[in-house]
Amino acid sequence: MSVQVFLQGKFLVIEEILLAPPASGWPAEGGQYLLTGRSRWISLLCEVLPRALLARLGLARVLLGSSGGGQFLVVVPAEVLPEAGNFLNEAGARICRLSEGRLRLVTAWTENLGDWSIVRKRLGDAMRRSRGTPAAGAEAGFFDPFETAADGTALEYFTRMLIREFQNAQSVGWSAEYPGLVVAGAGQYSWPVSSAPSADGITVARHAAMAEDSAEMASLRVLGERAAGRPTWGVLRGDVDNLGIRFRRIQTIEEHIQLSVMYKQFFAGELELVCSLPEFWRKITILYAGGDDFAIFGSWDALIPLAREIQRLFHRFCEENLKEFPGQEGKTITMAVAIADGEDATLPSVYAEAGRLLSIAKSTDKDCIHVLGHTLEWRQLSAASDLRETMLRMAGELDSPRRLLADLSSFYRKAAAASRLSAAHGDYEKPWQIRRYLNRALGETRDRELQRLRTHLTNEILVKGATHFRLRPGGQVALQWARLSTEGSSHAGSSTGN
Repeated sequence: MSVQVFLQGKFLVIEEILLAPPASGWPAEGGQYLLTGRSRWISLLCEVLPRALLARLGLARVLLGSSGGGQFLVVVPAEVLPEAGNFLNEAGARICRLSEGRLRLVTAWTENLGDWSIVRKRLGDAMRRSRGTPAAGAEAGFFDPFETAADGTALEYFTRMLIREFQNAQSVGWSAEYPGLVVAGAGQYSWPVSSAPSADGITVARHAAMAEDSAEMASLRVLGERAAGRPTWGVLRGDVDNLGIRFRRIQTIEEHIQLSVMYKQFFAGELELVCSLPEFWRKITILYAGGDDFAIFGSWDALIPLAREIQRLFHRFCEENLKEFPGQEGKTITMAVAIADGEDATLPSVYAEAGRLLSIAKSTDKDCIHVLGHTLEWRQLSAASDLRETMLRMAGELDSPRRLLADLSSFYRKAAAASRLSAAHGDYEKPWQIRRYLNRALGETRDRELQRLRTHLTNEILVKGATHFRLRPGGQVALQWARLSTEGSSHAGSSTGN
């Protein structure tokens, strides 16, 4: 009886290829389309390569264990392992060339012998050896320089094939002649694609906000103009907390595959669904949806509500599907929002900034979001949203709405100065002083509705103790959010281009 072998493939330095500038001779503009095309290419490679491998070897589709999120896992008989290795090596070489030497495909394998915890450890050790010795077993010309695919063909592939043709394609294909490419609607082997779970097809999220003529993906400038308030755009990135720990606790390969598929289908299916809602569909474009993370760009005013909706859906998903798993690992999600600042902002730069802010949020806490310069728990963001609505309602009752928001900004500056003099950060031993600051900012009025709103706003901004006041953590986020919402298209330097 043939011994079964677990064969794992993993793509390395994905972030580097996504953020890489255009090669020599490529136009500097259009970074939005290049980054989107590259991210779609990598996402499709994770799905298509293992399926093409099984089809090439004449093996059943059921031997595909998991795919997506920058890696894949298949089961093959030991006797076809050399042929499978040659297949992946050739594809990896073509992929490396198309990515200008940046993207690497590394593989590892081990026999399906023993408990899954032991098999997983052996597979992990083999993957570490493969990553640490990329030249092991290479041919004599491994270190020879090679010409990268920096011509118009590669640019055409990323910006036309993966942007225009793939957007509405019903299937994707692969051919042995071009093993590093995934093509829309053609190929030696092909598979249907959709956002819904499919036993035979590929699940992928590809929603994109379209231009007014519905023929092209909306540019960053157009997305900024569609925002309410300041005409700008931003990037939202999210990542599941401690999912690696959750996978290490799994005892069987069946549970491993089941959990991998559940997470992938959640991010692909739910993300596609929520982005198609009326308040988001013209403002949001999905960059990628991996096995445990995602990235989205679009109008800035849609990103924060979208983050809240995704967190709500993820919380419900975990309650329904992970209730039998102990612990919080893999059951919470952290996100970050980066907003473009200035006309020179590019999608790669704002995407990188969102990644930096996400790292800050995850190192500060878990199950939170970094937004508008602050890291908040999800319940604090909800309170900030309510506080923003109160600020906007009160501002709408006044003759000069922006004056109220400017006075509140001055109040927070004075509060910050007072906090530096206080023994405890953010606490004030003289309640009358902080109350006076806030009353000056909100102003005096005899209108009962304004008095009610002012009292409510004061109670929402301040947490009153026995001997001191403390500012609520979401107050500054609510204020910045409200100010962005009231800035019109005349705001200097706020719109962004490609």
